[in-house]
Amino acid sequence: MIAALLGVAVGLVLGLTGAGGSILAVPLLMWGLGWTVPQAAPVALLAVCAAATFGTVSAWDITYVRWRAAMLMAVAGLLTAPFGLKAAEALPIHWLTMFFAVVLAAVAVRMIRQARRAPEEAAIVRAAVAGDGTRARGPICRLNPKTGRLVWTLPCRLVLTGIGTVTGFLAGLLGVGGGFVIVPALRTVSELSMHSAVATSLMAIALTSAGTVVTAVLQGRELPWEVALPFAVGALVGMSAGRYLAPRITGPRLQQGFAALMVAVALVMVVHAARVL
Repeated sequence: MIAALLGVAVGLVLGLTGAGGSILAVPLLMWGLGWTVPQAAPVALLAVCAAATFGTVSAWDITYVRWRAAMLMAVAGLLTAPFGLKAAEALPIHWLTMFFAVVLAAVAVRMIRQARRAPEEAAIVRAAVAGDGTRARGPICRLNPKTGRLVWTLPCRLVLTGIGTVTGFLAGLLGVGGGFVIVPALRTVSELSMHSAVATSLMAIALTSAGTVVTAVLQGRELPWEVALPFAVGALVGMSAGRYLAPRITGPRLQQGFAALMVAVALVMVVHAARVL
């Protein structure tokens, strides 16, 4: 029951706040079940995979999921995820917790800045992306003006591979989906709209998370299914609720409030880790 309720909370946040929402999955499992980051990571990724798959299916017919870009990032991520898993096992728990807190705080700062600079984009969430929106002006991955498809130059392939590489390593290390990396990176290097960047990140996250969970199990990492399945189901329920509520309440203030919560969680994690030092 506790796992299911925690999953609902993660799914609700993910559905309402968009990219970066799933980063709370690991802290919630740590708080609710008394786990460490390595213990919580595979369970969190399973829920992230379920929620991202749900979002991908929902977005497939109503927006532009750049599936080739998503596949390339996912393949690159699956190559580096094992190294992230190994690093998580090698690092002391308190240092890993500290690093997670730093990442959490960095994502929160980005969300606050985004809500201030582009408030209209705060309404574009994972569970309810629609249309293609305004294109970005990234100089590397450009769109063919006639077809609207990505032009697959060597620099574009390399930068997408780099994005996937970072995302996969973080998935293995911290158990995070990586939307907070993929979406801003795509908006910086490509001409994809916020809608398309979010939808594409969903597919990449779903594939990378699934592959990282399988890799973790093959490496001998224990996955308690009696907790993982209720948590994943709860995340789907929460995301469905978030999809229903998003058009009514999502926006810059919600993003800023969630970011403030993330900062508070990061501070608690730092204090907890510092006590072990």
